[in-house]
Amino acid sequence: MVLLAATTGLRRSELFALKWNDIDFANETLNISRAIYNQVVGNCKTEGSSRPLPLDRFVAKALWSWKKQSDYSKPDDWVFASPRRFGRMPYWPAILLRRTVRPAARRAGITKWIGWHTFRHSYATLLIANGENIKVVQELMRHGSARITVDIYSQARNPEKRAAQQRLVQMILPEGQIRPVVASSRSSSTQSLDCVPELSASELQVMWNALDQEELFM
Repeated sequence: MVLLAATTGLRRSELFALKWNDIDFANETLNISRAIYNQVVGNCKTEGSSRPLPLDRFVAKALWSWKKQSDYSKPDDWVFASPRRFGRMPYWPAILLRRTVRPAARRAGITKWIGWHTFRHSYATLLIANGENIKVVQELMRHGSARITVDIYSQARNPEKRAAQQRLVQMILPEGQIRPVVASSRSSSTQSLDCVPELSASELQVMWNALDQEELFM
């Protein structure tokens, strides 16, 4: 489930609403046709949300392996069916996050707060960091406009901001002055530039609660 979220940027409501007949293994595509929130099935958030998504071959193989293990593998079964509900409904997102995903993150040494929306934000950020065309990123995120993709879902990382600043310095200063300026910056202030004040636990909780509600207000 986490692999699929991290490699497709699906919204939480779309991820848990997947059924096996939504996955075209032959053509390696994923069809988003419904959403689920508080165990109530409904339509996707926008018309654009229903666009098919490409599915990486490695991810498709992982899903096929999961299907073979699952007790609920009929075309109309939930991909992530809850055994407690005898497959009639998918897992509860919040319970799975609390009992499985966050403990796994802590074991991996990840100390920042994680919500389902973390994977969607990271997906957009990494696509942009890789230099992908913003229109392609918009289509993969299934946003109504590229402005949403850039303004809300991507975050410039410190190394990228530093590199961008240095490229600007190279345009402005004579070449003989560039190296001392960059060297001085690296030696005396690298630590202060990289240190971003941490949010308090309560602030993080408020932020991620809001992000987890994306399908309600975005």
